[in-house]
Amino acid sequence: MSVKIKNKSEISKMSECGKIIAEVRELIIKNIEPGISTWELDKLAEEYTVSKGFVPAFKGYQNFPSSICASINDEVVHGLPSKNKVLKNGDIIGIDFGVFDGTFYADSAFTFAVGNVDEEVTKLLHVTKSSLEKGIDKAVVGNKIYDISKAIQDYIESYGFSVVRTYVGHGIGRNLHEEPHVPNFILSKKDRSSSIKLKEGMVLAIEPMVNTGDYEVELSDDKWTVKTKDGSLSAHFEHTVAITKDGPKILTN
Repeated sequence: MSVKIKNKSEISKMSECGKIIAEVRELIIKNIEPGISTWELDKLAEEYTVSKGFVPAFKGYQNFPSSICASINDEVVHGLPSKNKVLKNGDIIGIDFGVFDGTFYADSAFTFAVGNVDEEVTKLLHVTKSSLEKGIDKAVVGNKIYDISKAIQDYIESYGFSVVRTYVGHGIGRNLHEEPHVPNFILSKKDRSSSIKLKEGMVLAIEPMVNTGDYEVELSDDKWTVKTKDGSLSAHFEHTVAITKDGPKILTN
C-alpha cells in the first residue's frame, strides 16, 4: 500500500481548496429551505467555485454528472441533484462537495435540517457530526487508522445508531481518492496490529455515514444514489484532515 506524504506547501494548497468548500457550505446553508431544488443548490455550488478560479471536483469524476452529491433522508451518499428533487419541511439533506485547484483536492460533507425536524433527527445530526470530531481527535502522529475507526464507531453505537460499512473515508491529495482506506468501524480488536500508523504529512478524508436503522445499504436504479436498505434516515459528515506534528489540522473548516 502506497500512502502519499504531503509537505507543508502541498497541504497549504489543499487548504486553499478547503477554504472554497467552507465558503460554498455557508452559501448552501443560506439557501437551504423548503421549496428549493437540489439542482438549484448544485448550480449555486458550481458557479461560486468556478467564479473563484477553482474546479468542482466531482463533476465528471467517474462520469458523475453533477458538482455536488445531494442525498435526502434515506439516501446515504452520491445522491443526484435534480429539478424534481424539491426540499420540504422536515427533510434532511447531505451535501458532499469537493474542490480541485488543478493539482490538489479537498473534500467535505455536511448534513442539514430543512425547516423543522423532530428530536430524533436532531440527535442523528448531532451524533454524526460529533462522531467525526471524535475521529479527528484520534488523527495524531503515532496513532493508527484503527484508532480513528474505533472512536467513531464506539461513539455512534453508544447512541443506538449504526455505521455504514460499504463506504469508507480515504486518503486525498493529488487524487480525490488515495490510500489508505479510513473505515468508520472495526471488525475486531486484533485489527489494530495490522492497521496503518499515522505519520506527519498524511491527509485523510474522514467521513462517518450513520443510519438510524440498520447499516445495510443498496444502490438505486440511477446507479449512483446509495440508500438505506430499510428506509431509515442517514446522515453524513466529512472533513479533509492533515496529520501534523502539532495535531490534526482540518483543511475544510
